[in-house]
Amino acid sequence: MGMFCYQCSETLKGKGCTVKGVCGKNPDVANLQDLLVWLLKGLSYWTVKARKLGVSDPAADLYVAEGLFTTITNVNFDPESIGTKIEKAFKLRDKVKEAFLNAYREKEGKDFNEETPEAATWNVPGGLDVWELKGAEVGVLSTKDEDIRSLRELLVYGLKGIAAYTDHAYILKHSDNSILEFIEEGLAATLDDSLSVQDYISLVMKAGEVAVKAMALLDQANTSTYGHPEITEVYTGTYAGPAILVSGHDLLDLEEILKQTEGTGIRVYTHGEMLPAHAYPKLKKYKHLAGNYGSAWHKQQQEFAAFNGAIVMTTNCIQKPLDSYKDRIFTTGLVGWPGVKHIPNRTDNQPKDFSPVIEKALSLGGLEEKPGKKIVIGFAHNQTLALADKIIDAVKSGKLNRFVVMGGCDGHAKEREYYTEMAKELPEDTAILTAGCAKYRYNMLDLGDIDGIPKVIDAGQCNDSYSLVVMALKLKEAFGLEDINDLPISYNIAWYEQKAVTVLLALLHLGIKGIRLGPVLPAFLSENVLKVLVENFDIKPITDVRQDLELMLKGL
Repeated sequence: MGMFCYQCSETLKGKGCTVKGVCGKNPDVANLQDLLVWLLKGLSYWTVKARKLGVSDPAADLYVAEGLFTTITNVNFDPESIGTKIEKAFKLRDKVKEAFLNAYREKEGKDFNEETPEAATWNVPGGLDVWELKGAEVGVLSTKDEDIRSLRELLVYGLKGIAAYTDHAYILKHSDNSILEFIEEGLAATLDDSLSVQDYISLVMKAGEVAVKAMALLDQANTSTYGHPEITEVYTGTYAGPAILVSGHDLLDLEEILKQTEGTGIRVYTHGEMLPAHAYPKLKKYKHLAGNYGSAWHKQQQEFAAFNGAIVMTTNCIQKPLDSYKDRIFTTGLVGWPGVKHIPNRTDNQPKDFSPVIEKALSLGGLEEKPGKKIVIGFAHNQTLALADKIIDAVKSGKLNRFVVMGGCDGHAKEREYYTEMAKELPEDTAILTAGCAKYRYNMLDLGDIDGIPKVIDAGQCNDSYSLVVMALKLKEAFGLEDINDLPISYNIAWYEQKAVTVLLALLHLGIKGIRLGPVLPAFLSENVLKVLVENFDIKPITDVRQDLELMLKGL
């Protein structure tokens, strides 16, 4: 059975994966994910209608976000796990449908008899085999019009990132129902064949607005729970002894691991997007939070094989575990890989039980001591605004003439060496603003500082792009500018998966123009949709380092 997926930057030949995902996703998993998304659209059709009659189901609303998060690149590759989520989607869809039909009957005095989309009603007995076949029918290519398909996918991928950020906030008990409601409205809209290209463009732009809300919500959740990030030096070497490596984005998972390993002699290291955790006061207080190990997600097979400790994947990005470490890697949350041990979710408000991870770490020989350098992080909005006067003075004095936002995702592509070379070529009066794992292309370089301001100003995880937005708005106010595009800031964004699409839409909503996007333009943008983005926002692909740098320094 075939598949079709083009949601990430590494899709085959820049067109789409049809035999197997470059990410490692087999056709069965791809088709099950497509069915899950389709069913979430069907569930959303009913939740939107029910809400208009005053009927709501908060559990269903949150589940739509969790289900979308499951289908983000490099999250879940386990067909059994996805099958369980499909079963729950069926149950919730039919529950909300029944609640709506009853409410409609009570209000209107008759049965609801409008034509409904198949995703809202389809239910054929069977299991994974049947669901895979149906998933193959209802995926991306089921929308025939290329431009409508492109806009629907752009919307869905933006919603996936919004869902991920919102789910993280809800885990920390911070909520905003309006975000979940928009996710459902957007999904339901992709089932409506009466909508025009302009209708979908409006929805995509609305997604950018909601993306800002979602990032702000998660920022509030993280900072109110763990304190505002502080400028922090993080060690990149290792100490001798037992160790646990925590990857992904989930700060609560990390906190629970830190609490459960206190007094055990185990040191805890972060990996990938978990690096920013070291800057949060309520996490950095743990003395056995030892440092950051390795680099970006796509080097994990080599780096995990060399890490003689237990490894926990809290979110994306997981790759196929090699035999050399498959018995000591664990998944949790929405992450899944066939044959890899999974740490179950919290129940009854109790922490997750990470004892299997701890036992595995203690049973291994542990790490050897290996020296490493220290890198500086913690420049989220609160900390950076505390330095605002210093930054403004540096700009006014001419010592700091330009910022280049080089945030987003890292990946395998050789073309991503562009970002390393760009960092090396930047003039002495130019600083990098970053968030996300794109930083691993240059955060170990000795780039120095500008009057005490580091040349790499690292705001944190990809969702902390919100901090970069707050900083830009503050600078706009400080310099008395009418237009955010008049700031000496160039945007050179690296994308890989759907959360980067969400960040891009947020930037577009804020009116930022002239964004360079690399290492390639998304395969899901049709020629006409790309034309709209170019004409309205001057989005452009990266080209050559020297050429792009010359133009950026001129504000172009």
